[in-house]
Amino acid sequence: MLSGLRRQWPIAVSLGVVLVGLAVVAMGHFRRGTVLLAFGVTLALFLRLLLAQDDAGMLAVRSKRVDVVVLAVLAAATSLLALWVPPPST
Repeated sequence: MLSGLRRQWPIAVSLGVVLVGLAVVAMGHFRRGTVLLAFGVTLALFLRLLLAQDDAGMLAVRSKRVDVVVLAVLAAATSLLALWVPPPST
């Protein structure tokens, strides 16, 4: 069982970064948290792009091309959202 979980490290790392970003958003730092969230999705994108089908674990849902395109759109949209929202006025 442990060896099966070790094969899922790409999605675990990506989701860990996304969860940290969501926690930062929940603490009231929207822009910082959204940038972390975008970084987590971008990390998943590059892991899916660089790792072989067998090594990608649960990041490999569809064909590599479709997975990379979907993750690229999500990463771009999240990054755009993070940069588009104005910083809070103090």
